[in-house]
Amino acid sequence: MHRGLRPDSCKMNVPTIAPMNPIRNGLAPMPELFTAVLPQRLCILLVLLLGVSPLRAEVGVEADSIRLGMVNAQSGPAAGLGRGMYLGASASFNRLNATGGVHGRDIALILRDDGYEPSRTVLETKALLDPPSVFALFGYVGTPTSRAVLPMAMEHRVPYLFAFSGAEALRAPLHPRVFNIRASYFQEAATLVDYMVDDLNIRRVALLMQDDSFGETVKGGLIGALAGYDLRLSAEARMPRNSLELAAPVELLRKTSPEAVFFVGTYQQLVVAIRQAKAAGLQARFFTVSFVGPDDFIEKAGADGEGVYISQVVPSPDDVTLSLVRRYRADLRGARPGYASLEGYIAAEVLGRALREAGAQTSRDGLVKALERFDEDLGGFRVTFSPRDHQGSDLVFLTRVEGGRAVEVESR
Repeated sequence: MHRGLRPDSCKMNVPTIAPMNPIRNGLAPMPELFTAVLPQRLCILLVLLLGVSPLRAEVGVEADSIRLGMVNAQSGPAAGLGRGMYLGASASFNRLNATGGVHGRDIALILRDDGYEPSRTVLETKALLDPPSVFALFGYVGTPTSRAVLPMAMEHRVPYLFAFSGAEALRAPLHPRVFNIRASYFQEAATLVDYMVDDLNIRRVALLMQDDSFGETVKGGLIGALAGYDLRLSAEARMPRNSLELAAPVELLRKTSPEAVFFVGTYQQLVVAIRQAKAAGLQARFFTVSFVGPDDFIEKAGADGEGVYISQVVPSPDDVTLSLVRRYRADLRGARPGYASLEGYIAAEVLGRALREAGAQTSRDGLVKALERFDEDLGGFRVTFSPRDHQGSDLVFLTRVEGGRAVEVESR
């Protein structure tokens, strides 16, 4: 039985079988045959005789477009990340669409703002899925936001693709329709701790973390990495998501005199934390993971950002020795390059190539199969998936802010 045929009935309209002219073929006209509900066997017979395909297009797939839903921070303390993801993805999709799209279909990116608040992520995502209107969810930003909508995506069997998050909840256990490109927060934390201990001989590490699932995820990776050196956190302070009231947590850390502060939060929070730490006399190096958004952090922090260590999960957007970066910068058409937009560009490049590989009959199952055999060098950055591994890259790049730029640091 062809997919899409219901077991009890089938409905066909005249436009579907327009090529047949019953008079020309020596048949008496039967005007009501084609609008009536037909028994299953007669429906199948007509399908075979007339060559009519009963296959229905996948949700979000039209004759000329494939609709993707992107709900992320376009406002609030994490807005630079959401805007960057959208900018980079749009740059890639615009080039793809200008060259014929995917089997003649353009990629249409439907953007909604959640302000990096999970409750808003849920509301905006519900609007995309009920009634169903998008083929996949793409380029969300954040751990708490992703966790909030993941059950919904799984319930609707919608692919959840390439979130700007290194959360373990998106990786383990393996979800059949969830794919990540970036390395995990556990991998980022391990890289930072290795450098702290092996290169800088730091032993007293304090944690200033966002008080939610994002903070808890990174904390888990940090504690595990420190345990490998037989070390523990010297202190821990928490801050509410999106809050810039950091005087109390910074003072709590100052009293413990840490050598390093491992920060987990947004770039605006980090700027405030560093300035308050300096004002309070806290002498400690700051370390943070890629979610901080180095481009916006450096711009907002100015001189106060010098010396901060940031792990990255994509190459430098200034490394024009890579053909990927050269192509990305050309497709930006004069917009400012940055780590977040390069990540969005990479995500769109992977999706575009996988959709082409999946074939002209675009389906979610076909996309999943194409992604699970995806193994390509994008021009200096390789992305590889398999049926047992839905994380495309394990690369982590360590950088330090020097002269208003994130400069890659070589460890011993």
